[in-house]
Amino acid sequence: MIIKASSKDYEVTVNNNFDVIEKLQIDKDTYVVIDKKLYNIYVERLFNKIPKDQFYIFESIEENKTIESALQICEIMTNIPAKRNAKLISFGGGIVQDVTGFVANVLYRGIHWTFYPTTLLAACDSCIGGKTSLNYKKFKNLLGTFYPPDQIQICTPFFKSLSEKDFESGLGEVVKFNVMYGEKGIKKVEENINLLLARDEKTLEEFVYNSLAFKKAFIEQDEFDRGIRIHLNYAHTFGHAFETMSNYVIPHGTAVAMGMIVANRISLKRGWLKESIVNRIENVIWKIIHVDIQSIPMNMDVIMAAIRKDKKQTSTDLTAVLMKPDMSLLVVHDVKTSEIKTAITYLFDNLRRK
Repeated sequence: MIIKASSKDYEVTVNNNFDVIEKLQIDKDTYVVIDKKLYNIYVERLFNKIPKDQFYIFESIEENKTIESALQICEIMTNIPAKRNAKLISFGGGIVQDVTGFVANVLYRGIHWTFYPTTLLAACDSCIGGKTSLNYKKFKNLLGTFYPPDQIQICTPFFKSLSEKDFESGLGEVVKFNVMYGEKGIKKVEENINLLLARDEKTLEEFVYNSLAFKKAFIEQDEFDRGIRIHLNYAHTFGHAFETMSNYVIPHGTAVAMGMIVANRISLKRGWLKESIVNRIENVIWKIIHVDIQSIPMNMDVIMAAIRKDKKQTSTDLTAVLMKPDMSLLVVHDVKTSEIKTAITYLFDNLRRK
């Protein structure tokens, strides 16, 4: 799959094995960043031939998705003699992608970057589109740039070693794309959700590819998020608030799935969505959400503050992407606080019953 961008076209390849990594040659001008958990699992099989002074083990937690982490890697890479001919390779999920993408963008005004997304969440969504995002002062993704990798290599066997929490987080974005596709997408994910949960390889490959193909149409038409691409933020305004409220105990994809419930409940209350459609979507979502809500203090003031701080807010009125009766999406600028609180209360009440 070729993604067209203003700065460069880049290719996404989906591999059902590790051959491309096992054959990888690391020259003296290349630096490698590897997720810590991934390194511990695959060090002997995949990473033991990388020279010790040419790789960095990165702990992928939200607290490290900061400008300080990016600058630390920049500092190390300034020791590479090649300078602008330096190359960066990164292995990991969305946090590794955000930090290393930022590094690749700002170091020498842009260096060659290859990304291996190793989580379902990164593989089905964030690996394309070119966004790099860093957290700032406890608020998510306030800093960032647009800088796509030169090449993306997805190796689906990595999904086997994901924890249930991380795997289900990835399914949150998979479900979101299918819901955005409309009736056909909802039906397809209804029919395949059990195979997805079982990590069936062929089913995962199909849904990853289809998710990327769906997103490709948006990002090529609106690369810099000024128009139709904003529709991809469906459920994210609320999802980011749940991440902030939980101090990132709730992972991104799971938070987005929760955000879908909130967004759809607001649409239902407005008479924009049929209850039967909302219930069908929720029946799928409940299968992929496992949140210990009792251990997370639900503070509605914190949630609302996070929503207002979300970068998609452009005025004092609350903005969110909602679904209309024909299941198309609309950026709505008049969402009431009462609507959000009612929908969130419904969500949390049902999570407590699970």
